This record gives sequence, C-alpha cells and structure tokens, in this order.
Amino acid sequence: MNRVAVIGGGGFGQALAMAAARVGRNVTLWSRSARQPSGKGIESTTQLADVAGVELVFVAVPSPHVAEITRELGLVLDGSHALVHVSRGLVGDELSTLTEVLRTVTPCRRVGVLAGPLVATALAKGEPAGGIVGSLFPEVVDSVREAIAGPALRIYSTQDVVGVEIASAMVGLLALGLGYAQARGFGPSTTAVLATRGMAEAARVGVACGASERTFSGLAGFGDLIAAVAGDSRPETLFGRALAEGMPLSQAAARAGAYVEGATIAAQVAAFAERNGFEAPISTGMAALLSGKASPDAVLAQLMSRPTRGE
Repeated sequence: MNRVAVIGGGGFGQALAMAAARVGRNVTLWSRSARQPSGKGIESTTQLADVAGVELVFVAVPSPHVAEITRELGLVLDGSHALVHVSRGLVGDELSTLTEVLRTVTPCRRVGVLAGPLVATALAKGEPAGGIVGSLFPEVVDSVREAIAGPALRIYSTQDVVGVEIASAMVGLLALGLGYAQARGFGPSTTAVLATRGMAEAARVGVACGASERTFSGLAGFGDLIAAVAGDSRPETLFGRALAEGMPLSQAAARAGAYVEGATIAAQVAAFAERNGFEAPISTGMAALLSGKASPDAVLAQLMSRPTRGE
C-alpha cells in the first residue's frame, strides 16, 4: 500500500495523515475548505474524486456529518475500497454505530473503526502509542497496520466492532466527566470511582447492544480511559474542565478545539438505558447536567445516595 486517504482536515485527520506519511505513505487529505499540506508526502484536496484511487480511506469527521459526507464519497468509491472511521459518536437513541452508517450509504462493505488511547497531538508527534481496529475483515486490519503502524505505533485488532464503537463513545463521555470533576477540585478517589463505575456502566450498554464485555477491559475501553485519567489533554477533558469553570457549551467547545461527541452521547445512552430497562446513572446524571436540568451538586448527591451493591 503506497497511498491512503483521510477524509477530514481537523486535528485528528491531520494527525492520521502525518502518521501515515511518517511511515512512507503518500496521503491524500480531503477537507471542505482548502488547506496547506501539513507535511511531506501529504497532498491536500477539496475534491472527493481525488481519493478514488486509494485502497484505504480513513473517515475523520464528527459523527453528525459522517452520513452526509460519506454519501457523497460513496459516489466515487466501490466495493474494492476499505473505510475506517475514528469518530467517538453514535447515531440516535438506538445507539447505531457509524460502521452501520458507512455500510448503508456507501457501496463499501469492508469497514472498520480505529479507537483506543490515540490523541491527535501525540499521534502527530509520533510518540509511542497503540490503538485497536475493530473489523470483521482481516484485510482491513492489515491495511491500517500497513498505513500507519511503525516503530512508535502498535495496532491491535478485534472482531467485536460494536464493542469498540460503544467503548470509544463511552470513554469520550467519561473523559468529559473526569475533566469536569477534576476542575471542580475532586481528588484521586473520586476520579477512581467515576472511572471504574463508569466503565462498568459502559460495559452494560455495550452488552445490551450485542458487544462482548471483554472488549471494555482492553485498549478500546480501560486502555483509552487510563490515558484520559493520566491527563492526555484530549478535547473531551478540556471540554469538561471548561464547563466546570462555568463556560456555556459554545465557549467550552471552542476551548476544546474540536467537536466533542461526549456532549450528546450522555442523553442518547440515558434514553437507551431507560427504554431497555437497565440503569445508567452516570450517563443519566451527565445528561441532566449538560442540559441544565440539574446542578452539579444535585447530580453528585443523587449518585452518592444510590444503594451500593456488590461489584
């Protein structure tokens, strides 16, 4: 594989392009508006037709825009192409995954998701890191490894696509909550409880969607969450900190410097859990907080007053 494409010129899209160029790939980086190439081996374009000649296409756009953009992209692709998205989003209150969207609106069937503790700044710098590809197609995993893996980046794999997508989305939400809690002055004990109980909640959501519980203890789940707890300055954490400082959502988003999927995930998960008859107290509390329906103190009091049960 000599040439790959990245759809989306935001921070993560540019970081992916730089990672691929670093290991000798020629990269076509598409964005709506014209951009200067972000490094040697990277060619910028505003024409989707320019990506037709590659085998692997990374989709690095926020989830609300994935269907629209990939529907246009699908007009220049065929079944020989592989699509891999990197979004932390889910679609609707049924928590539909973006790999489902890719299969629905494009002719491509070989799809996957790249997730794990990958942060744009570290990926762009080439710091030692690892990620995981969820796909039913081994050749998709092989293509991602050929495209971006190298001495500083290890790529693992799983066929639990749904698990990877749910875990990634839930970690985005939990990272937002962790940033909020830390900015409010809560210490390590609070952080530990929020992280572990949050991941238990994420696993419940995943299992309800057909995922394997084991996935949530791996790179897509706890591995990703550990990076957030360690302070990797991901946009979700910055967003949560900004909210804790009293910024409105629009200003908090500007502080984060990227679209934060976790801001909408909470309400989606809360609605899904209620409809399917299981508890998701952290997601429900975060949804109330983000919508302005409950104060931070009220959410905390509600969480702390819940009956304790065995793990």
